[in-house]
Amino acid sequence: MLENRKWVIIGVFCLVGLTYLARLFYLQVLDDTYSLGASKNSIKRVVEIPYRGQIYDRNNQLIVYNTPVYDLYVTPKQVKIPDTSAFCRMMDITRADFDSIMGIAVNYSPVKPSLFLRQLSKEDFARIQDALVDYRGFEPIISSMRTYPAHTMANALGYVSEISKKQLEDQDIMYYRQGDYIGHNGLEEEYEEQLRGKRGVKFMMQNVRGVNKGSWKNGAFDTLAVAGQNLITGIDVEVQKYADTLMQNKVGAVLAVEPSTGEILVSVSAPTYDPNMLSSRFFSKNYRALIKNPYKPLINRPVMASYRPGSTFKLIQALIAQQQGSLFTNTYYGHGGSPMRCHCRGGNDLRGAVQNSCNPYFYNVFRKFIYHNGEHNTFKASAIGLHEWHNMVEKFGMADRLGIDLPSELKGNLPTPEYYDKAYRGALRWKFSNVYSLSIGEGELLISPMKLVNLAATIANRGWYITPHYIKGFGKAGTGVPNQYHQHHETGIDYKYYLPVIDGMRRAVLAGTVTPLVNTTNIELCGKSGTSQNAKYGHKYDHSIFIGFAPMNNPKIAVAVFVENAGWGGKAAASVAALVAERYLKRKTEALVLDAQVKASNYLPPASALIAPKPKKPAPKDTTQKPAKPLMATRPKSITGTGISGN
Repeated sequence: MLENRKWVIIGVFCLVGLTYLARLFYLQVLDDTYSLGASKNSIKRVVEIPYRGQIYDRNNQLIVYNTPVYDLYVTPKQVKIPDTSAFCRMMDITRADFDSIMGIAVNYSPVKPSLFLRQLSKEDFARIQDALVDYRGFEPIISSMRTYPAHTMANALGYVSEISKKQLEDQDIMYYRQGDYIGHNGLEEEYEEQLRGKRGVKFMMQNVRGVNKGSWKNGAFDTLAVAGQNLITGIDVEVQKYADTLMQNKVGAVLAVEPSTGEILVSVSAPTYDPNMLSSRFFSKNYRALIKNPYKPLINRPVMASYRPGSTFKLIQALIAQQQGSLFTNTYYGHGGSPMRCHCRGGNDLRGAVQNSCNPYFYNVFRKFIYHNGEHNTFKASAIGLHEWHNMVEKFGMADRLGIDLPSELKGNLPTPEYYDKAYRGALRWKFSNVYSLSIGEGELLISPMKLVNLAATIANRGWYITPHYIKGFGKAGTGVPNQYHQHHETGIDYKYYLPVIDGMRRAVLAGTVTPLVNTTNIELCGKSGTSQNAKYGHKYDHSIFIGFAPMNNPKIAVAVFVENAGWGGKAAASVAALVAERYLKRKTEALVLDAQVKASNYLPPASALIAPKPKKPAPKDTTQKPAKPLMATRPKSITGTGISGN
């Protein structure tokens, strides 16, 4: 019995021993987990950032390229600085900056490298390169910086800067790391995925002191970085820079589009800034200065500003009323019975009304449109008519965002019956007399310059448009344009109804509301001026607006110009538009008198007038009891303007 128990115990010990031996064999021979874990202490993973794609204009001129620079990294535990003051002088930083940067680096990791200084130019690095030998713990790494040789189009291009904490947290796929650069605003953000390229990874061997000992396994596991795709835009940079000069000392926007393709040729937001300001290591300082600038140069006015379109909107009124059947080419309206004033004499037919921008005419056109539904109840008729009006106008791209390839496009406002129901606190509490300012592009109507240049392109095409877009393609082949920028959008207005409107637009330039000097461009310009009400809202002058296209037949360019506080639309805005179209079509400027006049014009309001005054402290309340006023029945006041629009 004892003998049998002995062998059982020996067998158990042997089994346990064999199990341990088998496990040890597996761990040391078959399983490489611990081997790889140990290798992490001797193998350094180095991420290679690819060169960002460059940006070109339609004629292959560089708009944005990459300049090699150096980023300086620091490993706090390795740092030895004999003279901190001398080091700060060499780096051109203050002692406070040094202490702050080192504090951040230590908090991140005393033994891992972190960013010390970004974007040292080749000249700056050459100046400190030899001296860095005396300062252990600092390592330079080659990087790149965006450079803008044309010094233009800052708002549309956007900029590249360090990724924010929120963007890091919101990543669907973990691609970016803290300290990485990413496109912000404009085309840099819109086409970030294509422009950024694909990262590469290198595995380097290093000893216990962190000294590199060459590539691990001869680079068998390395991946090469792939440069970003080059973006070709539809911009004509030569005309773009010329338009910039015309908008000096002015606030507003200039947009030009090729009607047949929807490609944006010119995109000016004024005042603007040199995009190179936000591509250096002084980004934070320069950005703060731009934020504080009272003229708001960071606002991309072509897509972020909303204006009343003024008389330019009369073109849509004429088109939809003809399609509805409530307006004919020979329809004649005089000035009698209209609450609106006008600068032209007598009555007009359709062509003459467009030529002379007759306010009473389009008041009557709009009124006939609204009441054309046959409903006798004026409240109900207004709601039904406005609903039909809204449905027809929105086909011109006015009701929502157009869908251009910029991330900052705002919607604007195309009023609906529901909008007025809310404004007047209930249905059937408003009627035509409350909304007739819409007839001349005033009241609650708000439209961006981008939507108005699209209107000009739509009329140039006689009834259709392609969504305006900056992209022309990627790479030399110019491929990769999103499908939505090939699609035709129909307005639902018959071709024949555009002809009298276009004829009126040509007459407006030849002998109508547009200054005669515009005709010295000799480009067969068709256009419509507008004066957006602004003076009655506390400003000295109204906004000057013009939309048009040239030449009259087979148009090559459509233009929209807004000049804030410049008054009459037929002068300031029309002059800029004509010169931009002339430069694009002729590749030179022949209307030299008009050119000199525009460049000499200054409509820039004083900066002091743009700074909002600090709110005053409320006066102490009078606690003495006053007799109560008698209750009176009230009704909502009209929220529209009724003054002159659009010359």
